[in-house]
Order: sequence, then structure tokens, then C-alpha cells
Amino acid sequence: MGAKSPVRPLAWTVVLLCVFSAAQAAEKAAPSDKELIASALRAAPPGVAKDATVVVAGAEGHMRTLREGKNGFTCMPDNPDTPGPDPMCMDKNALEWAMAWMSHKPPPGGKVGLMYMLEGGTDASNTDPYAAKPTASNHWIKTGAHVMVVGADASFYDSYPKSADPDTSQPYVMWAGTPYQHLMAPIK
Repeated sequence: MGAKSPVRPLAWTVVLLCVFSAAQAAEKAAPSDKELIASALRAAPPGVAKDATVVVAGAEGHMRTLREGKNGFTCMPDNPDTPGPDPMCMDKNALEWAMAWMSHKPPPGGKVGLMYMLEGGTDASNTDPYAAKPTASNHWIKTGAHVMVVGADASFYDSYPKSADPDTSQPYVMWAGTPYQHLMAPIK
């Protein structure tokens, strides 16, 4: 059996570095509840955020409450699977609208809601409510800080541009012509 090979210790070092890197990546992929709450609260003005409920989507879309609130608003943290920050905060009607959208069900009628996304959004098709990634035809957009009005009568949205490629520096309708159309209004 001759002398020990210098390759074996190097191979073990590489294996250990890979395991350590994977452990670090797993830690980064799972933010703490405190970090999730902080992310969620950045979605709304401080006066709204301070008393809002904070939830996070868990496995299979089930919501887990991280903090109970008392003002009727619910905030959700940034989605780590998207390319940029996108926490949101919504009133009760907007939450019902969002839950209908996420469940692929018709939104409730006659319930106008307000949503805040003060960190903006970087990951949405302007024409397809269920697009998961940009394509040549789904008009992927990036928006700055904005509020959304959801659940209004269709005639409300007729007062605003409905272009597939909107000027995101002014109000426009996202997902025009779908049950989930809503007004996007920049605030900066």
C-alpha cells in the first residue's frame, strides 16, 4: 500500500466545502420569522404596517400567521423565488381578492380593496395573471412603489390605460380584460 495520496485530503476538503456551502444556502433560503415580518412591514406606510397582521405562504399555499394585527390589513413578505422585492399589504377586501386569484377562483363581487407595494414589484406579466416567467408574448413588467385598487366595477377601469406595455410611471390597468384586472398607481 504505499504512501498516502495527496488527492484524498483535497477531495474531502472539497466535499466539506460543498456541504458547508449547501448548509449556508439552506439558511439563506429560510429567513427567520423576524426577518419575514420585517420584510412584510416594508410593504405599507408605517401607520398601516404597525398594526397589520403578517402572514406567509406555506406549503401548498396555506397561510401561516406570523403576527396578529388589529387594523384589518394583512401584510406578506417578499417572495424569495422572485427576482426582486415584492412584499405586499392589503385590506380585508383586497385579501379576499388575492386569495381568489391565488386559488384560480372568481374574485368576490362588489368589494373594492386597496393593496400597498411600497417596495415595488419586479416579477409580473401585465397580461397573464398566472405567468411564472417572462416570455416573448406575456409583457413582463417591473414596477416601482405603487398602490393597487382591486375588485372595482369594470367601468372604473375604463378610465385608465390598458396597454399591454404600459408606462409604469402613471396609473394603468394590469391584467385588463381578466377577472383580476386592477388599477396600478405609482406613488413615487
